[in-house]
Amino acid sequence: MRSPAMAQRTSASDPLGPDSLTWKYFGDVRTGMLGVWIGAIQNMYPALGAGVEDHSILLQEPLQRVARSVYPIMGVVYDGERAAQTGAQITGYHTTIKGVDASGRRYHALDPDTFYWAHATFFMLIIKTAEYFCGGLTDAEKRRLFDEHVQWYRMYGMSMRPVPGSWEEFCEYWDRTCREDLEINRATRDIFSIRIPKPRFVLMPTPLWDQMFKPMVGAQRWIAAGLFDPAVREKAGMRWTPGDEVLLRLFGKLVELAFVAVPDEIRLHPRAVAAYRRADGTIAPDSPLVEAPAFMGPPRERRGLPMHYVPHGKTLLDRAGALVHTTFALAALRPARPRARTAA
Repeated sequence: MRSPAMAQRTSASDPLGPDSLTWKYFGDVRTGMLGVWIGAIQNMYPALGAGVEDHSILLQEPLQRVARSVYPIMGVVYDGERAAQTGAQITGYHTTIKGVDASGRRYHALDPDTFYWAHATFFMLIIKTAEYFCGGLTDAEKRRLFDEHVQWYRMYGMSMRPVPGSWEEFCEYWDRTCREDLEINRATRDIFSIRIPKPRFVLMPTPLWDQMFKPMVGAQRWIAAGLFDPAVREKAGMRWTPGDEVLLRLFGKLVELAFVAVPDEIRLHPRAVAAYRRADGTIAPDSPLVEAPAFMGPPRERRGLPMHYVPHGKTLLDRAGALVHTTFALAALRPARPRARTAA
């Protein structure tokens, strides 16, 4: 049974706004701690994993690929009246991602079930980030976020057939997909063992660079193990003990406390910061959308391929904001602009 809030929204295609819980959580930098979790659980879906194996160069440029992709993905939530246009931009990147996987199964990134699974993982990214690192959610807030994720999904113009009718139905869908459909494939194993290549401009020995990033990747792998459903954890061959759960909860509480005084310009993605500024009148409603800095673009030889978002933002502000968000560096710190916050 669909909730009254969802029933009201299913007849409309209004974008989400600053009064939504999704605006509060989706652009939060703390979602970055779940990078291995979301990368792995997306790729475990057979059609998604096959598309990544056949068409992606994620292993060659993982930081750039993730950093630039986040901009339009954030835009479907934060771009206001332009959100549907951003959603169409994203679906356009997926038109040529199709083929036959190693088991002879045909796949297409725009298959409704495949595309919705990717969206479902972003929705669950919000749920898990809020639960573990932002103080938790009430049942009412989870239902509200579910309704908002439906409203958000409409911005893509995709079939609504795979979308569950309520938060309870979504939980059943998630559990069933984790138990019956997900599998460990090459794309998933690549995420678990991902290495961050050293950029050419970094004057540091490669072995030292690799050692510097190993703890970060290992920590994200540990967080992923804790956030996986038991069925997924078993498929991945990961061990999780009651002691691990206690440690993760304690770590999450420390993260929550550490972010109490972090201003929005640091806590939120640059696309989200700009959205709040448009909403409160600080900048014009039709101000240009914040794009990823040009240095995050794909390799030159691939920039003509339709699957790639090629950023064109070149301003110093764009570069600084992206650098802060992607590396968690507290650079160019500015006082937070006051705004009305959504009730927790």
